[in-house]
Amino acid sequence: MLVNYYYFHNVERILTNQAELSASFFHQYATDEDIEKQSERLLSGFSHNSAAQVQIIHASGQLLQDSTGLPAGERMNQYPDVQEACMGKIGIWKGYEPNSKEALLAVAYPLQTKQNTVGVVRFVTSLTETEKTVNQVSAIFIAVGLLVIAIVAVLGILLSRTITSSITELKLAAEKMAEGDFSVRANKHYRDELGALADTLNTMAAKILKNEQIKNDFISSVSHELRTPLTSIKGWVVTLASTEEKDKNLLKDGLEIIDTETDRLTHMVDELLDFAKLDNGRIALLPTSVHLKSLLLHIGKQLAPRAARQQILLDVHADDSLPVIQADENRLKQVFINLLDNSLKFTGPNGRINMYAHAEQHQVIITVEDTGSGIDEQDLANVCQKFYKGNIHAAGSGLGLSISEQIIKLHHGELKIHSKVGRGTKVEIFLPIKGDNYF
Repeated sequence: MLVNYYYFHNVERILTNQAELSASFFHQYATDEDIEKQSERLLSGFSHNSAAQVQIIHASGQLLQDSTGLPAGERMNQYPDVQEACMGKIGIWKGYEPNSKEALLAVAYPLQTKQNTVGVVRFVTSLTETEKTVNQVSAIFIAVGLLVIAIVAVLGILLSRTITSSITELKLAAEKMAEGDFSVRANKHYRDELGALADTLNTMAAKILKNEQIKNDFISSVSHELRTPLTSIKGWVVTLASTEEKDKNLLKDGLEIIDTETDRLTHMVDELLDFAKLDNGRIALLPTSVHLKSLLLHIGKQLAPRAARQQILLDVHADDSLPVIQADENRLKQVFINLLDNSLKFTGPNGRINMYAHAEQHQVIITVEDTGSGIDEQDLANVCQKFYKGNIHAAGSGLGLSISEQIIKLHHGELKIHSKVGRGTKVEIFLPIKGDNYF
């Protein structure tokens, strides 16, 4: 439609311009003489620079001159464009020649003298070549359009199949993961959004497998840790029950061991309960005014005998300028004892443990630093993760650091661990200094 309009409109515009120029020339230079007398001269001038058929028509509709040799005197009133021009208007007609049925376009323009129409100049051209050109261009456009549609359709089908197959594979992988099979992996075909989704699913499955392994190791470790004191208690109970003579020394040793093992069980159960509460957000702090220096020195005295037995130098130091902070004293004590317990556990004889605290800007920094075995780099990022133990055969539940980190977070603080294998471990606790209404 646009091609048809473009070509036919251009032909019409060219004929209109030629007719307008011819009428303007007549108005300026040929109005003094009768149009019949000068019709031949006008035809010669008007048709000189035009390839179209030029006609000079009298105002009555009679043909005076024709550039193609049509005889003068023929009546032209049957053409709408001539009728319009005879009334002083521009006439445009598109139709077919009666005899040859050839498509024609005609533009008739009035020739006026003193506001009177004395004649008409008419430009007529064949539209056969124009229609042929329009048809060819239209055919090319249609062919190109069909080719584009075919290409788009093929690409659409291929792209649709690609996306559909990728989504289907992801769906199958997700369904297997939902059923508990986390060993399955989603195939990544392209580096696009679906590829990113496949990476996410695979990463999720890998992390779940890792967490499952950590959980299984934790259960195995806790089971072993629980079995050991229970076995010891059971053994001593049987021993004491079967002793006929009243051996006070044996009774005393047995009761001491039972008491120690019971404390171990109580400590482990408390850790499990604390972890469950922290993990579910059900634990509540009981903040009071805490004198950190007094608390740290008290903990140092409490653990000094154990350090001496293990031939480890334990040094606790706190600045006199330490402020009084609002915190849960029992929970902080739990954290500090846990950190010192870890240091004592992994520091050999003749080792050293330093615990010191100082205030800096709007926070208090408590540091526990030892010369123990240190933590492997691959375990360092996971030591505070729940259920994680770097060595599943080591004593303890493996929940201590996880619980400690959660308690510090509840105090709106931060716990950082720095360690190198063979060079010891440094744990830093950052606690904010806030008012009574902080919690």
